[in-house]
Amino acid sequence: MASLKELIRGIKVISFAGDPEKPVSSITFDSRQVSGGSLFIAVRGSKNDGHDYISSAVSSGASAIICEKLPDKTDPRISWILTDDSALALGIVASNYYKNPSSSLKLVGVTGTNGKTTIATLLYKTFSGLGYKCGLFSTVCNYVIDRELPATHTTPDPVQLNRVMSEMVSAGCDYAFMEVSSHAVDQQRIAGLRFAGGIFTNLTHDHLDYHKTFDRYLAAKKMFFDQLPENAFALVNTDDRNGKVMLQNCKARPFTFSVRGPADFRCGIIEQTFDGMGLKIMGEEVWTRFIGDYNASNLLAVYAASELLGAKRKEILTAMSDLHPVAGRLEVIRSSGITGIVDYAHTPDALINVLDTLNKIREGNIQLITVVGAGGDRDKTKRPKMASISAERSTKLILTSDNPRTEDPEKILDDMEAGITPELKSRTLRICDRREAIRTAVMLALKGDVILVAGKGHEPYQEVMGVRHHFDDREELRKALSEKKF
Repeated sequence: MASLKELIRGIKVISFAGDPEKPVSSITFDSRQVSGGSLFIAVRGSKNDGHDYISSAVSSGASAIICEKLPDKTDPRISWILTDDSALALGIVASNYYKNPSSSLKLVGVTGTNGKTTIATLLYKTFSGLGYKCGLFSTVCNYVIDRELPATHTTPDPVQLNRVMSEMVSAGCDYAFMEVSSHAVDQQRIAGLRFAGGIFTNLTHDHLDYHKTFDRYLAAKKMFFDQLPENAFALVNTDDRNGKVMLQNCKARPFTFSVRGPADFRCGIIEQTFDGMGLKIMGEEVWTRFIGDYNASNLLAVYAASELLGAKRKEILTAMSDLHPVAGRLEVIRSSGITGIVDYAHTPDALINVLDTLNKIREGNIQLITVVGAGGDRDKTKRPKMASISAERSTKLILTSDNPRTEDPEKILDDMEAGITPELKSRTLRICDRREAIRTAVMLALKGDVILVAGKGHEPYQEVMGVRHHFDDREELRKALSEKKF
């Protein structure tokens, strides 16, 4: 139980009516969760406006309301706080309510189009391997030390974020690593948090269904770095031309990493096979279980951030040599002499990275058979690009359904097929049923061939007309491979 005065400390108050000492039993931005003594924050969302639910919150017993627009009639028994940004206020209030847990942790945020999950997860595993108690917020799963919590969003809402971070502090965590999505920055979900460091991976074509333009997408990423405090570090990938943009007007200590050119932290690939690759990081050689240029970049970011957080070079490299790929990220499944790869690649750039990696490693007459689709209710402009990229870089291509959500999957495939030239259509199949598409890829494969199943990665479901049905690419690929007969 905290007083209203304590909870609104730090937010911009335009007007206040009521008792500042009023005790608050809970905070929420969901009117359905309001109970007696709650503070309700009316937030304007992309689909719903919390201001439309103020009367419901009052009826359910809210004792205080934060909003950007006061109702025509205000109940005098309730405290009313008018502000100019309720989403920002929610983040600050949530941090205050849970005693600002991010200040008791070394919190590192990872942002960018690709690589967020891998870097955040590997930092969590590296520091856990070094003997520290750590927390993780990721697309795949959240952890408080070794206690697993389900992940519903790449970056949770402010109340959930601070509640879980409070649990991390109570459990004795030293570090927390977090994926920071552009949506989270734009929607102020990380407002009120104190970061010890920020990492930028890259910026490519994605989420334009939300941000509308690439410039707005870029601005959301940059906003995260603009908000870092002076004693934090800002670590950026200068192999991406937007890396240095993130450092402009950034107050944090700037550092760069690169696998291609001069930087504060550097790395090169010595060799790679489907079993892993040897790297030279800052002059030291290390063997890893990862493949791909972009994973060399991801591992370099992990190394650099670890050193900036105070770990020693030798212990970092030793811990890194024990790391395994993140679920659904270039995950290798071998059976019947065939190499299966499951990867989350669902953007044009991510597909280029994965396919180019596999083509570098495969030899001679080995086929690369790709199974890929595109999500429904998302940016349609990337669909033909994804199909074109996959067709150009694969021996055979099977276009299939991903998560169609509320769209007709056949129409999504029409959009994808528009990107395939007549010359490439002869090696392209269209099989809407994803299970059948995976089985067909296995049926077409010969011993030694490589099958890439892209787009869903770790996801254990397929969303059709708003309903999630159990479907796991890894399960389907393993089953099809186990049944393969030559």
